[in-house]
Amino acid sequence: VQLVESGGGLVQPGGSLRLSCTASGFTFSTYGMSWVRQAPGKGLEWVSTISSSGGGTSYVDSVKGRFTISRDNAKNTLYLQMNSLKPEDTAVYYCARVTVGWSHDYWGQGTQVTVSL
Repeated sequence: VQLVESGGGLVQPGGSLRLSCTASGFTFSTYGMSWVRQAPGKGLEWVSTISSSGGGTSYVDSVKGRFTISRDNAKNTLYLQMNSLKPEDTAVYYCARVTVGWSHDYWGQGTQVTVSL
């Protein structure tokens, strides 16, 4: 199993970024997937999860209305569209595979998102 994130970078407050996570080594279309972030000096924070088909999504309250999770099962790719970014969104963003009990068993290496002037 391999998960590779991309798309992070430096953006000004109010800006947008789209993160991607390319999956390999398993049948992507049969697993729910999540984005999880870790801000500097803080613990892991779940951000969003999408069902295997893409028909169901959920978000942490702090990103509702600003972030959109999606997936393309034909391309084995997970996305996170982030709009109206705030400095408090600064973190390393990880994609992770959902397993039994809504835990996560495989993680990518992470991509840095920095929101600053």
